[in-house]
Amino acid sequence: MLHLTATLHTLGITLRDRARAATSTGRERGSVTIQEVLWAVFAIALVGIVVAAIRAYVTAQAANIT
Repeated sequence: MLHLTATLHTLGITLRDRARAATSTGRERGSVTIQEVLWAVFAIALVGIVVAAIRAYVTAQAANIT
Protein backbone atom coordinates (compact mmCIF):
# COMPACT_ATOMS: atom_id res chain seq x y z
CA MET A 1 0.00 0.00 0.00
CA LEU A 2 2.85 2.37 0.77
CA HIS A 3 4.33 1.75 -2.68
CA LEU A 4 1.02 2.69 -4.34
CA THR A 5 0.76 5.88 -2.27
CA ALA A 6 4.32 6.90 -3.14
CA THR A 7 3.70 6.22 -6.83
CA LEU A 8 0.50 8.25 -6.90
CA HIS A 9 2.19 11.09 -5.02
CA THR A 10 5.09 11.11 -7.48
CA LEU A 11 2.66 11.06 -10.41
CA GLY A 12 0.72 13.97 -8.92
CA ILE A 13 3.86 16.03 -8.38
CA THR A 14 5.06 15.31 -11.92
CA LEU A 15 1.73 16.30 -13.46
CA ARG A 16 1.60 19.48 -11.36
CA ASP A 17 5.11 20.46 -12.49
CA ARG A 18 4.25 19.83 -16.13
CA ALA A 19 1.07 21.89 -15.83
CA ARG A 20 2.95 24.79 -14.23
CA ALA A 21 5.63 24.66 -16.93
CA ALA A 22 3.02 24.63 -19.70
CA THR A 23 1.06 27.57 -18.29
CA SER A 24 4.01 29.71 -17.22
CA THR A 25 5.65 29.75 -20.67
CA GLY A 26 2.38 30.77 -22.31
CA ARG A 27 2.13 33.96 -20.28
CA GLU A 28 5.40 35.44 -21.49
CA ARG A 29 5.30 34.11 -25.02
CA GLY A 30 4.03 37.37 -26.58
CA SER A 31 6.33 39.67 -24.64
CA VAL A 32 9.26 39.03 -26.98
CA THR A 33 7.12 39.81 -29.99
CA ILE A 34 5.88 43.08 -28.46
CA GLN A 35 9.45 44.04 -27.62
CA GLU A 36 10.58 43.38 -31.18
CA VAL A 37 7.69 45.43 -32.58
CA LEU A 38 8.55 48.35 -30.31
CA TRP A 39 12.21 48.22 -31.40
CA ALA A 40 11.12 48.14 -35.03
CA VAL A 41 8.86 51.18 -34.54
CA PHE A 42 11.73 53.01 -32.83
CA ALA A 43 14.11 52.16 -35.68
CA ILE A 44 11.62 53.32 -38.32
CA ALA A 45 11.05 56.58 -36.46
CA LEU A 46 14.79 57.13 -36.15
CA VAL A 47 15.31 56.52 -39.86
CA GLY A 48 12.49 58.93 -40.64
CA ILE A 49 14.12 61.65 -38.54
CA VAL A 50 17.49 61.11 -40.23
CA VAL A 51 15.93 61.21 -43.71
CA ALA A 52 14.08 64.44 -42.88
CA ALA A 53 17.29 66.04 -41.59
CA ILE A 54 19.26 65.02 -44.68
CA ARG A 55 16.48 66.23 -46.99
CA ALA A 56 16.37 69.61 -45.20
CA TYR A 57 20.16 69.95 -45.46
CA VAL A 58 20.22 69.07 -49.15
CA THR A 59 17.36 71.47 -49.89
CA ALA A 60 19.13 74.28 -48.05
CA GLN A 61 22.39 73.61 -49.90
CA ALA A 62 20.57 73.47 -53.23
CA ALA A 63 19.14 76.91 -52.57
CA ASN A 64 22.68 78.25 -52.05
CA ILE A 65 23.87 77.01 -55.46
CA THR A 66 21.80 79.50 -57.46
